[in-house]
Amino acid sequence: MGMSDIADIENEIRNKIEKIVEVDPRYSVEAYSFMIEAVEQIISELPLPRHVSARELLEGIKKIAWERFGPMAKEVFNFWGVKTTGDFGYIVYNLIDYELLRKSEEDRLEDFFDVYDFEETFENGYFKERST
Repeated sequence: MGMSDIADIENEIRNKIEKIVEVDPRYSVEAYSFMIEAVEQIISELPLPRHVSARELLEGIKKIAWERFGPMAKEVFNFWGVKTTGDFGYIVYNLIDYELLRKSEEDRLEDFFDVYDFEETFENGYFKERST
């Protein structure tokens, strides 16, 4: 795969994300881009590539957010329109609808709801994790 092929794929993904945001403006382009990157990173860190559950994805997002944004993670997510773990679920399912992600038969949107509290996880949890 050449550089122009990669650029074409990246442009196609970006165009699909922009279409999603036009239809569902609750979340920013950055929120969708972050989700795709997070899924790729989480899967790449597995011993063998496989489907990940909502809980695994959300735990991975927590780790990536702490690494990238530190104690500002909650503010970044809020700026993107993401305020709950359920919002991540809506993002995932929008990406599925546009064939940028896939789901298994067992996956449900509800699996993303109320998995962790943003305030506790991304503000208090960041410092708690760092102090242990």
